[in-house]
Amino acid sequence: MIFPIGDEQVKGGYKPLISYLLIVINVLVFMFQVTLPPGYEQGFVMTYGMIPKEIAHGQDYFTLFTNMFLHGGWMHLIGNMLFLWVFADNIEAVIGKIPFVLFYFGGGLAASAAHILFNLNSSIPAIGASGAISAVLGAYLVMFPASKIKVFVLIFFRSFYMPALFFLGIWGVQQFINGFISIVPSTAYTSGVAWFAHIGGFVFGLICGFLIRRRYESRYGYDMDSPSPRDLV
Repeated sequence: MIFPIGDEQVKGGYKPLISYLLIVINVLVFMFQVTLPPGYEQGFVMTYGMIPKEIAHGQDYFTLFTNMFLHGGWMHLIGNMLFLWVFADNIEAVIGKIPFVLFYFGGGLAASAAHILFNLNSSIPAIGASGAISAVLGAYLVMFPASKIKVFVLIFFRSFYMPALFFLGIWGVQQFINGFISIVPSTAYTSGVAWFAHIGGFVFGLICGFLIRRRYESRYGYDMDSPSPRDLV
């Protein structure tokens, strides 16, 4: 298994406060969640998780936001926060704090919309920051394809660098493949993963990343594929 553990960092001392704040909030909410008694924790997830059937019937729209801060376990939380920590800072540095907030929650909403579209009658609550983080990954792929991602290979217990285009490209293809398999009845494929939430967020991020990159390069006349595209921030 391969995990991203770093990338080419933002230059110029920029502090991605929103990215760090999102990590802190997610961790605090999860700490509160796991301290609840088993019955109460289940009720907490049912109340604040996003249930497609209820949204489709015009109920509990607030869960479109609250679900982004719930997680199903420690590994779910750690995996999401690791990806957020590695990939969000460069995007926040380029577009700024408030635009990044709007982008992040927009990605989460797009992810929920895609999940609902393919699960209209589902009464299972969808939880996790994965959809919004998928948007971050999509934007990063377009904005910084030449960036080097430091990955840790668990089986070899060592790390090395690979281009973002390769790492995130493979990740994106995996989501589309798994999403397709999940809707083929004959496969009886169930993993508990909301693949189309990942796909919806990722596509949203790709579109936003393209628009951001074009605006950035036209405004500054600067190639974001150059070795240090964040020096201007």
